Amino acid sequence: MGKPTGFKEFKRETEKYREVSVRVKDYGEIFTGTHDIEHLKTQGARCMDCGVPFCQSENGCPVNNLIPEWNHLVYSEQWQTALNRLHKTNNFPEFTGRVCPAPCEGSCVLGITNPAVTIKNIENAIVDKGFAENWIKAMPPENRTGKKVAIVGSGPAGLAAAAQLNKAGHTVTVYERADRIGGLLMYGIPNMKLGKDVVQRRVDLLKEEGVVFVSNADVGGSGVMPEGVQAIDVKALQNENDAMLFATGATKPRDLDVPGRGLKGVHFAMEFLTASTRALLDSDGLELDLDNSQVISAKDKKVVVIGGGDTGTDCIGTSLRHGCKSIVNFELLPQSPAERAEDNPWPLWPLIHRVDYGHEESAERFGRDPREYRILTREFIDDGNGHVAGVRIVEVKWAKVDDQWNMEEVEGTEKVWEADLVLLSMGFLGPEHYVSDAVYVDYDARSNYRAEHGKYTTNIDGLFAAGDCRRGQSLVVWGINEGREAAREIDRYLMGESLLP
Repeated sequence: MGKPTGFKEFKRETEKYREVSVRVKDYGEIFTGTHDIEHLKTQGARCMDCGVPFCQSENGCPVNNLIPEWNHLVYSEQWQTALNRLHKTNNFPEFTGRVCPAPCEGSCVLGITNPAVTIKNIENAIVDKGFAENWIKAMPPENRTGKKVAIVGSGPAGLAAAAQLNKAGHTVTVYERADRIGGLLMYGIPNMKLGKDVVQRRVDLLKEEGVVFVSNADVGGSGVMPEGVQAIDVKALQNENDAMLFATGATKPRDLDVPGRGLKGVHFAMEFLTASTRALLDSDGLELDLDNSQVISAKDKKVVVIGGGDTGTDCIGTSLRHGCKSIVNFELLPQSPAERAEDNPWPLWPLIHRVDYGHEESAERFGRDPREYRILTREFIDDGNGHVAGVRIVEVKWAKVDDQWNMEEVEGTEKVWEADLVLLSMGFLGPEHYVSDAVYVDYDARSNYRAEHGKYTTNIDGLFAAGDCRRGQSLVVWGINEGREAAREIDRYLMGESLLP
């Protein structure tokens, strides 16, 4: 624990983001980039001797971070030891410290009666200090086993599995169909929330340690490939390796089948976000050329984002930086309560109303939170030239009948919202199957690769699956968890036993 009476003496204070009026003008990280050591010591002191640290249980941290230990180490200024404890369970704390919603804080015992410990801030500060002090260096394995493993997908699960398998001495090659390594981390999360230099820094470390990365490699792809992209036969890859891991993510977006869906100006959120990030990176800086033909520009447009969550927020933040004329975010469900509901007890994740960075920025720019709740989209309106001009909606109400929530349209509430750009952010349905169909992988009822949690073996000998493609759309920290665990099972498959955690 930190200071025995710290949780009584000190209030929760999170590290501040950069000022809204400043950060919204660029694509740099929303974080200040600096950490106040005395502030962090004080916040670490709030960690209590709670006996059973629910923060590191499955309800809290999926990778079972040793949170009370490194909170105490920060309080006692043992930063390098804190970093060592952090890396024991998490390969990439610089990712989770930036983008994880911190379920650990939702399960913090202090959070039963008081605001939780600022666990996420402390985690991020530890790893940032580790890089600043040059404590984090490449550590290639001393010996190689002679076994070869192919990993398809370079998101959180793929990178975590690669790091662990390489540590065990196997020769690991990671295949990524995009032009840059990182998967979701590179193109699914905007630069404002996770700097791509942060992602590339870790990828470069893995390269130094011996992991081989192949980008522009579309495993399972066929037909005419985009310029520079190579199609790679799945069966050939399977034959060339001793084991293979699918970590392809859940990349099939949920669509909205209403009249007008085919109009120009209606896009999936990931099309919009990926194009923006790629153009930003191609410019080799923080300036984005909105006249780039590859960019889906929101400049001077009335933007409607359909669907909430992190992706919806990212669409809001990106649209504001493009210079949109207006923005509104439709959510089908009612606004969450300010405090936990009776059926949402601790230590479950608190389903409460939150204001994320994009909502704050929109309020600063337009004077209001962009979210409109209980909204059902009925139709996209044509401007007469095949482009979207508006969204016809109706309000809905929710009622619980026989313990089931039912939705009903509210008569007389139909309305048309003007729109030049509509972004669909309604989640993902599962992995794309062209990668797996060629080797006859079985799927579960939700179209994910069928592989038991904890074992990660598919119906094909030597072929494993982990991350969102196995469990469905989830958090980066769950991807890291599954990548690490799958690496252990692959190591056991190859060697008969494993010392990986």
